[in-house]
Amino acid sequence: MIVYVLRRLGVGLVLAVLVTVITFLLLSTSFDDVAGSIVGSGATPARVQAQKAQLGLDRPLFTQYLDWLSHAVRGDLGFSYFTSEPVRSAITARLGVTLSVVLLALLATVVISVTLGVLAASRGGAVDRIAQGVALVGHLVPNLLIAIALVYVLAIKSQWFPATGYTPLTENPARWASTVAIPVVALMTGGVANLTSQIRGAMIGELRKDYIRTLRTRGLPTRSIVLRHALRGAAGPALTVLSLEFVQMLGGALVIEQVFALPGFGQYAFSASLQGDIPIIMGISLFGVLLVVCVNLVVDLVNGWLNPKARILS
Repeated sequence: MIVYVLRRLGVGLVLAVLVTVITFLLLSTSFDDVAGSIVGSGATPARVQAQKAQLGLDRPLFTQYLDWLSHAVRGDLGFSYFTSEPVRSAITARLGVTLSVVLLALLATVVISVTLGVLAASRGGAVDRIAQGVALVGHLVPNLLIAIALVYVLAIKSQWFPATGYTPLTENPARWASTVAIPVVALMTGGVANLTSQIRGAMIGELRKDYIRTLRTRGLPTRSIVLRHALRGAAGPALTVLSLEFVQMLGGALVIEQVFALPGFGQYAFSASLQGDIPIIMGISLFGVLLVVCVNLVVDLVNGWLNPKARILS
């Protein structure tokens, strides 16, 4: 197990290097634009070149990337070109906002999807049709359209929730819940559709296996068979889908945070991309990759605990 974890971490570090290299190469095409934005639109070419030299953007690309990487492994991600704010502290301050929304959406996705998927597979009938209907709507309707509809109905017309803004959890828990409620619902719709379909299909297949028939003949309660045995067997594929949904929600947070004016990771990335703030974009790329790697590792470990066969194959 330790060897497997170390191997996965090694692969994750290689992936982080590859992603940051590609990101840096793409950013290198806009060095002149970044320097021009800092000095102003009326600056002379000589002034722009002087600004590039001050930022170190006139050095060879290989030298620049190695310099950034050598600082990054020590936890130093540099400073913003436009605000002089330390990149690491700026990202960590905003990451909490994004994670609070994403993790709450992920938790709600798990609760709703497991409930619908298990009931649909074990009972069928109207519950199954409802689950399939929910999955169909989630697949067909984009998150952005759902977000706009929720804002119009729940914030503008009913005024039950604020349309935009964010209140920290530590400042006012009730106000925090009201500010993240609509973003969470908008963010989780696609995940509920995908995970419900996955759990339903996996549970139907699991309930048809021979060992389930054996448990039934032994007189075990149906609830115990479904929740303790069949659900555990169906959890592996569902966990894989859940890890993919986490990545998708992180990407969706970029749009959702713009719509609801949430001061999170996604909005910060969007603003930095518009400005061409290279240290921030590089730091966000690194944080994003490492976050995804850690989540996938946790999912693999949980899957190995639930399914010994998966642990052996690893």
